[in-house]
Amino acid sequence: MKPVVLILALLAVTAASRADTPKNPLSVATMVEPDKKLLLPMREKALSSHSAYDMDKTDCSTCHKNKDPKDPGPLLKADINAGCLECHDDIKKVMTGKFKHQPAELRCTLCHTPHDSAKPKLLLNDVDALCLNCHDPIKNAASNSKCKHDALTTDKKCLNCHNPHASEVEHLLSKQPFDLCLNCHGQDGLTNHTGLRLTNMKTLLSQNPEQHGPIATKDCTSCHNPHGSENFRLLAKEYPQTFYSPYDAKLYALCFDCHEESLVATATTTSLTQFRNGDKNLHFVHVNKDERGRTCRACHEVHASKQKHQIRDSVPYGVKGWPLRINYTPTPFGGTCTETCHSTRSYTNVVVKILPPAK
Repeated sequence: MKPVVLILALLAVTAASRADTPKNPLSVATMVEPDKKLLLPMREKALSSHSAYDMDKTDCSTCHKNKDPKDPGPLLKADINAGCLECHDDIKKVMTGKFKHQPAELRCTLCHTPHDSAKPKLLLNDVDALCLNCHDPIKNAASNSKCKHDALTTDKKCLNCHNPHASEVEHLLSKQPFDLCLNCHGQDGLTNHTGLRLTNMKTLLSQNPEQHGPIATKDCTSCHNPHGSENFRLLAKEYPQTFYSPYDAKLYALCFDCHEESLVATATTTSLTQFRNGDKNLHFVHVNKDERGRTCRACHEVHASKQKHQIRDSVPYGVKGWPLRINYTPTPFGGTCTETCHSTRSYTNVVVKILPPAK
């Protein structure tokens, strides 16, 4: 088949349906027609080929009106998707999902070539390039953020988490968000892009029943941005990265989305917290310092722990992650910490009121 004939046949179809292409709500650049060079026959370098199209055969009538490859004529169905779904029953079933991808609804050829492709699955380009061509906010997060999620650049890339056609889950997720996260973060040996070994969250949660609120509600995105972030560990807002930090409220923006800033900003209280010695606020004592303020992680495991209030057994300390023991023991009206942070100290949250002598 002559390349120019093939291109003209395709352009005739895309031109006819271009008028019904809606504005893409996710990008200023609307869903564009594919690069015409990608529609050229490329059998000599094709990675995937449509079985209905074979340059060694002379019959184009599976999809076109005529058999003759020199004059295939118009498509049998003016609606491209209707023609595709006549054969692709698996995709037809997927497209019954509650949430549908707009390009998949509109026209299969926005992402796929109907003939040969140098990419898998007859795609017009690499998966991430195709997706990010429309999804500008995600492109910005994935490309320009200081902390990037490796899921966007490894294995199936965007398709690690999303179905490109339709899904029963919002945002075209292939599973519920929490289950998707544990797909990767529920295994041993997982590391981030710097080589730092990450916690097996599935094991952590199975062994620690006292879960932080977002974890208990299976909402990882309360604290993490799944695409990219300016903060370490893909955190949605600022949170101190180190064990010690001078106190500054803006550094705890993530925590103060849910917790009251007064919890660590008020020196004395009888109501803000049970972690107090009389009316002396021990959160304030530990955190609110000009230099070596203890950050939340010094005492709390942010995901789950064995003790209430997510109090840790130990905290990884220093560059080697030596386990610094907390040795916290609750008491009926307070608690005790026995080294390693400091010598044994106890507190009681009972406020003793000295009554005036009786008259």
